[in-house]
Amino acid sequence: MIPFYTTAEDAEEAFYEAIAQADPEALMATWSDDEEIVCIHPTGQRMDGHTAIRESWRSIFECNPRFSVRVHSKMRWESALISVHSVVETLYLQKDQSAHGPMLSTNVFIRGANGWRLLSRHTSAAAQAPEGGNNHGGRKYTLH
Repeated sequence: MIPFYTTAEDAEEAFYEAIAQADPEALMATWSDDEEIVCIHPTGQRMDGHTAIRESWRSIFECNPRFSVRVHSKMRWESALISVHSVVETLYLQKDQSAHGPMLSTNVFIRGANGWRLLSRHTSAAAQAPEGGNNHGGRKYTLH
């Protein structure tokens, strides 16, 4: 059954929960059915379409079987059909428990017949921690 996300925040929450569970199928359920979806990882690699995005995340989960993501410093802009979220993410790899980041992510959601879905995601390394920001607070998604 395809989930129905009533808000962009619900879709984003499901996206990060799928990362925490290392579940590429649940992660892909948060993406739009549109074939013109795009995901850019911090490495600068751009993936277009469902197959490329699914395989990139599958590879990430295989290489990093246990990690968590803390999401904080959210900014949102929303209209009736589109929602843009700018977030700061910090990764914690279980092998060394050190923080990797911060990283800046822009998640773009669209609203359609099947609710809100992710259309585009672009993540890059931050030049520095955001002013007044730290790695405390926010929501932490931990892979089990």
